[in-house]
Amino acid sequence: MRIGCILCFIFLISGCKGPEPRKPVKVKSGSFFKQSVARNKLLLAEEEKVIKDIIAKDTLHEYVSDPNGFWYYYELKNDTAQYTPKTNDQILFSYNVRTLEDKILYNEQDIGPISYTVDKEQLFPGLQNAVKLLKINERINFIFPSLQAYGYLGDGNAIGPKTPIQASVELYTIIIDPDSLNLKSQIK
Repeated sequence: MRIGCILCFIFLISGCKGPEPRKPVKVKSGSFFKQSVARNKLLLAEEEKVIKDIIAKDTLHEYVSDPNGFWYYYELKNDTAQYTPKTNDQILFSYNVRTLEDKILYNEQDIGPISYTVDKEQLFPGLQNAVKLLKINERINFIFPSLQAYGYLGDGNAIGPKTPIQASVELYTIIIDPDSLNLKSQIK
């Protein structure tokens, strides 16, 4: 009996150790992300080559390369206006969307005039940056690689996945946010 109690006591003590942490079934190496980045770089390089070939063949227009990753030229320039839209400004603009081969995907009538609060509402990435370059009564033609347009998914309708596009954008009005004017007067 005494030996039974001792064995039972030893058994209880040996069975009382802390919980062991579970080990992951799979260890992620990050190779998927590295491959995805490599695919994106390759796709962007191919699209940029096509876009630069289009620009080189177009001798009628003077293209500007934007640091945000797209190109543009002025269709109608307003040299008298000074102000370009800033964050929180309310603007009214219209645009169309075309393929790089100039096939119309959406015309201005399909889309209609857009009322937009700068940087506070959703547009595709390239257009969100593009509208900040326009002055009132200017029209600019933009060429966006797919990553600046509708990306890997497209828009679910006329614009397919991984499709670079052109968009002609015209700005009609700017309602300047009073807070941005107050900040300028406080800085001076």
